[in-house]
Formats: sequence, C-alpha cells, structure tokens
Amino acid sequence: MHITVTTLSDQIFSLDVSEDLELENFKALCEYEIGISASEIAILWNGRPLHDDKRTLVSYGIKNGDMLLLQHMRGPSQAPNSPQQPAPAIPLIDFGSINIPGQPQTQGAQGPSRASGGGQRPLAPDDPEVIRQMLLGSPHELSLLKERNPPLAEALLSGNKEKFIEVFNKQRKEKMEKERERIQLMNADPFDPSVQSVIAEEIRMKNVESNMESAIEFAPESFGQVVMLYIDCKVNGHHVKAFVDSGAQMTIMSQACAERCNIMRLVDQRWAGIAKGVGTQKIIGRVHLGQIQIGNDFLQSSFSILEEQPMDMLLGLDMLKRHQCCIDLKKNVLIIGTTGTETRFLSESELPDQARLNFSQPMSPKSQMSEDAQLAEALAKSQNDGTQPGPSSENKTVNPSASIKADYPEEVIQRLMNNGFSRQEVIQELAAANGNVDQALAALFAKSFQLPK
Repeated sequence: MHITVTTLSDQIFSLDVSEDLELENFKALCEYEIGISASEIAILWNGRPLHDDKRTLVSYGIKNGDMLLLQHMRGPSQAPNSPQQPAPAIPLIDFGSINIPGQPQTQGAQGPSRASGGGQRPLAPDDPEVIRQMLLGSPHELSLLKERNPPLAEALLSGNKEKFIEVFNKQRKEKMEKERERIQLMNADPFDPSVQSVIAEEIRMKNVESNMESAIEFAPESFGQVVMLYIDCKVNGHHVKAFVDSGAQMTIMSQACAERCNIMRLVDQRWAGIAKGVGTQKIIGRVHLGQIQIGNDFLQSSFSILEEQPMDMLLGLDMLKRHQCCIDLKKNVLIIGTTGTETRFLSESELPDQARLNFSQPMSPKSQMSEDAQLAEALAKSQNDGTQPGPSSENKTVNPSASIKADYPEEVIQRLMNNGFSRQEVIQELAAANGNVDQALAALFAKSFQLPK
C-alpha cells in the first residue's frame, strides 16, 4: 500500500509498503529516507502516537493512501518492549537544553522523570508557549507576524496565553488538514483533471515564491515606494508645489489652487469637459496663458482647471515639451532646456500632505455632503411613499400647522427643538414618523444637509 509521510518541518515523502509490515521496520525505512535514527522517530496517525513497534501497520487501522506524521524525538526514546509503561497522550520530547526567555532553564535529567510522573511535559520547539516567548522576545519577528498573520499577532499581543495557544493550534491543525487533503487528492489519481489543476497551481505558486525570493535578494528596492517628483514654483506670485508628470497630456490645476492664485477670473468655461485617466474628473475650463516662475525663470503655460483635483498643480507634456524640459534622475533635478536652469526635486519631508507615502486621503467635505444629500433625498422619498394619500383622499388638503394641537408631549417637541430646528419642522417630522422621536430626529438631521450652491 502507498503511505505518505510528512514531518513538522514540512518534509514529505512516500513509501510503498506491505500491509503486514511492522512499525519498527517502517521506522527503518523512514530512517533511510530522512537520515534520522529509527530510535528517535515517533509515528503519529490521526493525531494518535503509535507506540508498539511490534504491531503491523494494518493492525493500527492504516489504509492505502493514508498520511502519517513523523516526529523527531531528540533524546532517549522508550524501549520497544515496555507496554506496561503508561503511554502519554502526546510524544514527550526532552529539550532540556533550551533556555526559554523569562523562565528558569530546565534540567536535562527532568525529562525521564516527567515522562513517567505527573509533572509538566518538556517544551518542544514547536510548542505554542516556546513560540510565544520567542515572538515576544523578537521585535523583528513580531513585526513580520503583524504583517503576515494578523489574527495570531492579535492573540499574542492580547497577553492571553490560552487565546494564543488556541489560535496557534487551530491554524496549525487547518494547515495539516489541508496538506493531508491535498496529498490524498494527488495520490488518488494523478491524471484526474482536478488533480492536474491543483498540481499546476502549486507549480505556479512555487514559481511566484521563487521569483519573489529572487527579487528580495537581488532587487529589494523594488518593494519600496518611490517619492513622486515635485518641484517648487510660483504662479501669479503664489507659492505652489507642482507635480511633474511626463505621462500627462496637459498641465492641470485644481480649482482651490486657482482660487488661491487669483486666476479663476481668467477661466474660459467654453473649454469645459471631462478629464479621463485612472478615473474621470470634471474640467471647469481653461486658463489660456499664465506664467510659472521656476527659480529665476518665468515660463508661459496654459492651465486646465479641474473641479476635484487632490494635488494643486500638475505639469504635463504640453508645458514640458514647450520648454524642452529634461528629467535628470541621476542628479535628481528638472532641467529647463530653453534657459538651462536646474531645479531640484523635493524630498519626501517637503512634499504636500497628499503626496506623502503615509498619507491616507480623507473624504472631501463636498463628497461627504453629497452622500448626506443622497441620504436626505432617500429619507424624504421614503416618507413621501409612506404618507402618499390614496385615490379617495386626492381632494383633501392637509395643513401641517393645523394638526399640531397637543398631539405630542411638549417635552418631546422641546427636546427636538434644542437641536436647532423650528417648532413647525419638528411637529411635521413627528407627524410623518407617527410619533417616533428617533426617526423624526434622523429625518430632521438628514434634511439639514444641503449641497453648497
């Protein structure tokens, strides 16, 4: 029968053995495969250790295609012919030479006594407590754990030892279960299309990992983020940090920057349109001729004004080609070809906030108010749908102020009015909400959000 053996270090190999093969002979085959002495090998099947070396594999219930776990026991193993000694639930491994940070060093002589007594078992390198102490004592490994395994890092930093052990064992069990299922699937029929797709995906992932490891070793800078190219300049006497983008067709400026530079009066709205790139933005218009001061040089340029542009100004190809500009990354300067002037690119500390690597773009007030307006519109539509009169009452008119005759407690009305709403608005919304105070308050707040005109 075909047996797959895996180790805690993710070594995997397969053996074709007979059903009546004894466990001690099976260990000898494993010794030949991985170079570990048979006396230091412990075999586990379905999480249960196999102790009696004289029993055959079939007597343990092992079948064709099963996967066994091989564990290396670094110490004097139990004698094969000692069935009278009680078997522990988990193979005991003596790692007395390991000094765990924050704990007294374990004596090597305690291993046998613990194996036969009721004391604590020695801690193995794959023991959750050992790993927990190692991670707590290594800030570098802890930072990697936060990036690659947030759930385990969260359990570790919580300080709850039981929670960490629970998460650790759960993840390890899931990993072993997936590996077992994968091996069983591959051993079932290697030519099955589903198995072939799994094999192809594994090969692809190995190539990806190999490619990434090569990049980490030979080109680690590719995993960093580069600083964008900004320069200092002035427009109409106002200081602006401009982004140099040789991939942009035209020079653009945000509406806010144009207002600061007092050039909105020159915007020709006949050139309004839509700017398309990674996304789409509305072009308000165009300033046909303006001056950009770079150093001591005054350069002519046109500006397309965008309504919602996060950066103040972007120098596009129209301006760069007109003045024969050259981006010299070796010197880290922008060379103005028509004048020979050089201006350096700004460092990250000098960049505007939205251009820094650690900047997270907040929601603009206008877009936030737009969402609030949409919410108010939806609430108003919902109220209209719920309070729309039927055919039999089409000719009836309702005066909102006529239905406020002490229908609601005065203290409720005053409480809503304290939020800045008029008495008539409060009573109207209470009537629309059938007296529900929370719903009325939500509707009042929703209707108070309006887009600026």
